Amino acid sequence: MQTSAASDFAAPQVDHPQVDIIKVSARSRSTAVAGAIAGVIREHNRAEVQAIGAGAVNQAMKAMAIARGYLAEDNIDVIFIPYFTETVIDGQERTAIRVVVEPR
Repeated sequence: MQTSAASDFAAPQVDHPQVDIIKVSARSRSTAVAGAIAGVIREHNRAEVQAIGAGAVNQAMKAMAIARGYLAEDNIDVIFIPYFTETVIDGQERTAIRVVVEPR
């Protein structure tokens, strides 16, 4: 039996309260996004970061690395769980990378 690649990497199936998605663009400042990630983790114990396109994914990855440092100062060690998701932008379906960020 064959499975599609998309189903192999679906969203993590865990029962968490829905938090706002931190959307990152190629023009996002990584330090500002890092501060947002750290703030959401401190307040809700979980964050989700979404990026579409190489530049946005680059900024998101830098922001998550910076946020890990910010949170380490508070003795919070986080893990990152990436997955693909589909989203509609301007009436067009796009594939995004979304990352769950939560304490280890």
